[in-house]
Formats: sequence, C-alpha cells, structure tokens
Amino acid sequence: LAPLLWPEPRPPCKISPMPTYPNLTVLAHPLIQHKLALLRDRRTPTKDFRDLVGEIAMLMAYEVTKDLPTEPVDLETPLERTTGQRVAGKKLALVPILRAGLGMVEGIQRLVPSARVGHIGLYRNEETLQPVHYYFKAPAAREQRDFFLLDPMLATGGSAIAACATLKNAGARSIRLLCIVAAPPGVEKMLAEHPDVPVY
Repeated sequence: LAPLLWPEPRPPCKISPMPTYPNLTVLAHPLIQHKLALLRDRRTPTKDFRDLVGEIAMLMAYEVTKDLPTEPVDLETPLERTTGQRVAGKKLALVPILRAGLGMVEGIQRLVPSARVGHIGLYRNEETLQPVHYYFKAPAAREQRDFFLLDPMLATGGSAIAACATLKNAGARSIRLLCIVAAPPGVEKMLAEHPDVPVY
C-alpha cells in the first residue's frame, strides 16, 4: 500500500503593520480578540458563530459607549439617600444593515436594552456594483439620537457609505459604524465620504 500523503502545513500568514486612519479605532480588548479568533476559525459551528457575533458586538458596545456623558441622579438605597450617575444626553439607536447586521443587535441590546432599533436594507446591483436601497426604517427624533450603524464586515465600503448617507439624509447627526472586521479600502472610502463617522 502506498503511504498516506499529508499536505505540507502552510506557513503562518505574515501580518503587515496596519496603516493608521484618523477615523478608525481598533478595539484590542483581550476578550474581543479571543472571540474574534474563535469566530474566524473555519471549524467553528454555525450556532457558535452566531453566538460569537452577538458576544463580540456586546463587548464592542461596552468600549464604544465609554465616552457617553452621565448626569447625577438622586436615589434612595435600602439604607439612605445618595447620588448616582446615569447616562445623559442623546438616546441610542441601533441600525443594522440587513441582513448581516442583525446578528449584532441582540448582543448590544443586552447591554443597552433601552436602545431603539431601525433597519437599512441594501443589496449590490450585479451590473453596476452599486448599492441599491430596498428598505429604510429608523426611530424618530433622529437629530437627537446617537446612531450605531451595524455591519459585521466593512470590505469595499459601498454599503456602509450608502447607509451613512441614508441616515444623514433622514436627519441623523451622530453616527458610529461598528464592524467586526474591516479592510483598508473600506476604511479609506469611509474616511473620504464620511470623515465625521468614526469606525470601530
């Protein structure tokens, strides 16, 4: 019998230094990095993949909301009156780009259950390769809200750019784009088209 031939192991990928962009914040929290490694492993089962997307989104939201303003509030504890802090200012709205962005909503809502949810539906025209809108619904009082635009992958940037434009045209003034993975071309195009929208 001929001996079994096993393929030679591939050499590990060489990671080039990532360019820096003024609009990009890479969240390097150890738990995010750990779960991202599990997410990207091709052996990860589908159910675990979905769970990981939600968990990563929740951890991202924890980091992205760290600069939200707070205000003092008087309250009665079981022992005495005291002053605590609560989130002040604009209300949060989560807007996933359909359908992939839906997987990020539940994880963020676990952290911020009061956040309202909207949706943007886009697909790419196969001939022109341009994004085409088919659905849009966002919470009212848009100029008074912080919008978290959710899309797990920022690749060429076409969908994210179109979604940001849609939100801005509808009155949104504060938008943050949350992505689990991003490619430099998409980050660059977002910077060119929407320099006021931070990408996480």
